[in-house]
Amino acid sequence: MYFQISTINEQRPPPPPVRVDSISGLEMKPLPRRPDDELNKKKKTNSKDWTKKDPAKLTISRPTNFNHPIHVTYNSSTGEFDGMPEIWSSLLQNSRITKQEQKQNPQAVIHALDFYQHATQKRESKFMYSSYKNLTPPISGDLADKFRQTVILVPDKSISSHEQISNRHENDQLPPPIAARPEKTKSIYTRPIDDDHSKSVPTNGDKSKRKQLSDEEIYGKLRLIVSHGDPNRKYKSKDKIGQGASGTVLLAYELATGEEVAIKQMNLANQPKKELIINEIAVMKHNRHINIVNYKDSYLLDEELWVVMEYLPGGSLTDVVTETIMEEGHIAAVCREVLQALEFLHKNHVIHRDIKSDNILLGNEGNVKLTDFGFCAQINQDQTKRQTMVGTPYWMAPEVVTRKQYGPKVDIWSLGIMAIEMIEGEPPYLNESPLRALYLIATNGKPDIIGREKLSPLFEDFLDQCLEVDVDKRATSSQLLQHPFLKIAKPLVSLVPLINAARESIKRNA
Repeated sequence: MYFQISTINEQRPPPPPVRVDSISGLEMKPLPRRPDDELNKKKKTNSKDWTKKDPAKLTISRPTNFNHPIHVTYNSSTGEFDGMPEIWSSLLQNSRITKQEQKQNPQAVIHALDFYQHATQKRESKFMYSSYKNLTPPISGDLADKFRQTVILVPDKSISSHEQISNRHENDQLPPPIAARPEKTKSIYTRPIDDDHSKSVPTNGDKSKRKQLSDEEIYGKLRLIVSHGDPNRKYKSKDKIGQGASGTVLLAYELATGEEVAIKQMNLANQPKKELIINEIAVMKHNRHINIVNYKDSYLLDEELWVVMEYLPGGSLTDVVTETIMEEGHIAAVCREVLQALEFLHKNHVIHRDIKSDNILLGNEGNVKLTDFGFCAQINQDQTKRQTMVGTPYWMAPEVVTRKQYGPKVDIWSLGIMAIEMIEGEPPYLNESPLRALYLIATNGKPDIIGREKLSPLFEDFLDQCLEVDVDKRATSSQLLQHPFLKIAKPLVSLVPLINAARESIKRNA
């Protein structure tokens, strides 16, 4: 889908007629032969191939890669958008974007609406971490209530039901979450769009990516990746610590060493995008680092996939930022550890694309590790930029919100937003509707920080380096690792009292 925007005073030709979307589920029957076909066949004596084909077997294939053009104009006289689709109008009415804001930056309004609509249409799954992001010891018998599941952005309740997206795990029998963040803080995935300003030649990878693998091919590829044998002879389960639509998560230990691990058991028959599992496992398997929650093993038992991961009992950074007060030394320590993980990933041509406190896990000794590679992307020499819009809106860089091509520096922006989380307990614009938040990110760029005057000059400069709107001027992970702000980092063990305090606070509120 693409859109155009202009003011009413511009001299532009009228918009082209809107194409009618094809119905992909319609049974395609062969067209009847035209009456003059027999005459044409007699005239084309030199065309041997097509004249021998049986017209009754000829069918018309379904269209692919078709666009539904939208031409929207902003009428500065009336203060209204002309040509706006009905669903966009409904979203805009419920967005709390004021008329004055619409007048000031109609382009940002269109970007936000376009992004938001795609967010409610594209559904993609994370597999490895979608049900066990907070692996802390059981509270009240079960930890399932603390798992932050990856879902698609949910519109406001005031929007009509056909515009809403429900939690992809809506059938899960889970208790209500403790101190849960709003649904709007969850990750989303929307389809890529063409960048009008940068036409590139499709690579072989682009073509192969569109070809869906059959189940037989997927199982064949998985068998080349996973270990052989019976995992029950290597691991002993202790507790079920998570349950979701994509599978069950067990806390277990390795029989030979006694090391605790997290095992996710997934029934592949219930996975709609099985081919994504191959990429996710491959990325985890080949990117091991001290600051990454590491993949340990995997097994394929009939149609059930077991993925064994490193276990961190300290919970997520979200618990700490929402339940405690972090000092600059604590924040510097976390940022340093995350930057070390990002530098490693970026050097290996991997973009994480969903950096936020939910995806940072903590150990009992204060160690900090990045998790959740469900939305990661790999880039190469032929494809150094991405266009697929993934992540979580409140942490997204402006270039992602405005649906431009982007690179590894989107992770740096998200790190800056996560640093604000550690200051304020939540990301900027969290109290705004998701659509207005997208508008504000596109319009304001660098967000305001509450109590900025209380921050040290070093911390202010670090945030400015992360939250630079101009991508070319934004620092890289390697550059930020040399920033003097990180020199004030406290020892990682200093995070342990915060982890324990957050755990106790959650217990009291259970």
